[in-house]
Amino acid sequence: MAVNKKNIMTRYFFVVLIMGLAGIAIIVKGAVIMFAERQYWQDVADRFVKENVTVKPNRGNILSADGKLMASSLPEYRIYMDFKAGGEQKDTMLINHLGEICEGLHKIFPDKSAAEFKSHLLKGRKKGSRNYLIYPKRISYIQYKEAKRLPVFNLNKYKGGFHELAYNQRKKPFGSLAARTLGDLYADTAQGAKNGIELAFDTLLKGRDGITHRQKVMNKYLNIVDIPPVDGCDIISTIDVDMQDICEKALVDKLKEINANVGVAVLMEVQTGEVKAIVNMMKAGDGNYYEMRNNAISDMLEPGSTFKTASIMVALEDGKITPDTEVDTGNGIMNMYGSKMKDHNWYRGGYGKINVTRILEVSSNVGVSYLIDKYYKDNPQKYVDGLKRMSIDQPLHLQIAGEGKPNIRGPKERYFAKTTLPWMSIGYETQVPPLNILTFYNAIANNGTMVRPKFVKAAVKDGEVIKEFPTEVINAKICSDRTLTQIREILHKVVSEGLAKPAGSKQFAVAGKTGTAQISKGASGYKSGRVNYLVSFCGYFPAEAPKYSCIVSIQKPGLPASGGLMAGSVFGKIAERVYAKNLRFDIRSAIDSTTNVIPAVKSGDLNEALYTLNSLNIPTQHQLNKEKGKELWGHVQASPSAVILQSREKDPGTVPSVIGMGAKDAVYLLESKGLKVRLNGVGRVRSQSIAGGSRIVKGQTILLTMHR
Repeated sequence: MAVNKKNIMTRYFFVVLIMGLAGIAIIVKGAVIMFAERQYWQDVADRFVKENVTVKPNRGNILSADGKLMASSLPEYRIYMDFKAGGEQKDTMLINHLGEICEGLHKIFPDKSAAEFKSHLLKGRKKGSRNYLIYPKRISYIQYKEAKRLPVFNLNKYKGGFHELAYNQRKKPFGSLAARTLGDLYADTAQGAKNGIELAFDTLLKGRDGITHRQKVMNKYLNIVDIPPVDGCDIISTIDVDMQDICEKALVDKLKEINANVGVAVLMEVQTGEVKAIVNMMKAGDGNYYEMRNNAISDMLEPGSTFKTASIMVALEDGKITPDTEVDTGNGIMNMYGSKMKDHNWYRGGYGKINVTRILEVSSNVGVSYLIDKYYKDNPQKYVDGLKRMSIDQPLHLQIAGEGKPNIRGPKERYFAKTTLPWMSIGYETQVPPLNILTFYNAIANNGTMVRPKFVKAAVKDGEVIKEFPTEVINAKICSDRTLTQIREILHKVVSEGLAKPAGSKQFAVAGKTGTAQISKGASGYKSGRVNYLVSFCGYFPAEAPKYSCIVSIQKPGLPASGGLMAGSVFGKIAERVYAKNLRFDIRSAIDSTTNVIPAVKSGDLNEALYTLNSLNIPTQHQLNKEKGKELWGHVQASPSAVILQSREKDPGTVPSVIGMGAKDAVYLLESKGLKVRLNGVGRVRSQSIAGGSRIVKGQTILLTMHR
């Protein structure tokens, strides 16, 4: 059959033409999608998939040494309304339920009336706002859940318009307790921590961000986790909540009493260096005291007489003096290179001739400065080297930021004059933060071993310790055992026989040293206007086996100023309360031949009494006819050796005697007999208006007189 070539070519042409036109159409449509409709299709895609959404982890908690929650992250919310979401259907529902919604909001947030909420919401509706703030303050999770149950608000945000903005708010269950040491976060949590433990351990606390994307699957949106967030670790601090509270109360009471400006109290465990309590109080404009900065670690002030201990230790260690070395302090005034060195009692004629022990007991400026000047004026560097040997000049490299570095001047440094050495020896012309002074005294208490103060013991994750912070030794031996024995004995006498008696206790021995110093006003020195004073006491307890060391440091305007009476009395209160907190007695030690260990037991249900006494292994004497399921009433009395139980089974038609019973048993028994009961007083039944054994008249009222 002959092939018609012309028809074939025609068909081929049309096929090619159609394919060409289709190709052109595809290219045109692609160009339209790429350029003209690009944004539309991108929005459609975004509705199906949302990539790389950051998921914030939960910040770790800060716990006290005894496991109490001191800082934790809790969710807070701001709630909004989108009045355009849900269209007319939502708007109709909102108007129909507006009264109910506003009443519900008023119950959740009582500070605003239902009428105020109604006016507020109608205003937002009129504006057609898409992000209208319903309530001006951040709200708790519980408040948010309650609001979410209200009509319209319980719909999803696309239908009802109710939506929220979540915040991760840091809360401190114990309020301001140790607030400055715990630290703070910025309002914008993305900026991290400001200070304290929060800042120092931010890396461990904050955890690691996760990543998710939102994708539509089977007509539902799902959050697909790409990288899960890793929650932060919990930090176990060294702070003991009870001890912190003891220190804060004792200090603040004294600050108010003497109208002080600043007060510091730090309590440290001797062997470990764990800071059990740290209080930093500053007087605010409203007259109250708050933690504003960590004065205990940052204040660079002349320590005053607490520094005399270090000076005497240098001379003891170098063999220049002994505790019995005598100094004639004269009338309390001594000329030191043209300047007058005075004792605090110079106007009463001074102390005359006294030994080294007595010099520290009465805190004689003349005595200490004379000794140090006598033995070190030709070689001041030897004295400075002695201080450095005890590491009192060393920075502590604390776990938290903000510490001051001790400033102890050497003879080769600028402004080191002839008067520098005698005044340095009594705690002037040098600056040492309170915590550094405490660390030095703690070393004396710790058999000469200086340990680094610490605020954090461990980091914990899911109940497992992932990082421990062991005790670190700064100086294994600050001085010889001989010097240590001598200075510990002297510091004990400072409290028992010297100016520091207010720091002592009748229950246990205390050792330490007072300090009273004028506060220099920089270039103005000590004579510019009203003089401010630093009064302090630093020591440890119990003196014979030290468990805790403590420093109390107070800055106050004007006189009177006494380290013993002011700071020492605070120390004494802290020491006694902490000591009492840690007392543990074996009850068996309280039992002797005269002790009655048989308890007083109320009369009443003998079955219950017998069960309780047997459970406590308390001896009993009884002859009871016990029947299972039957109540057994009677009288109970205590003898020296046992509890005696006697049943009172009598005629069921007579009034039972309830003398000696508790109110609960007496009322139950009498009402079960058909009597009405009135009570007068509390405790056990002392008398009853109807005598036991009388014939019962049902409905009759019986008066029971009670006593403790």
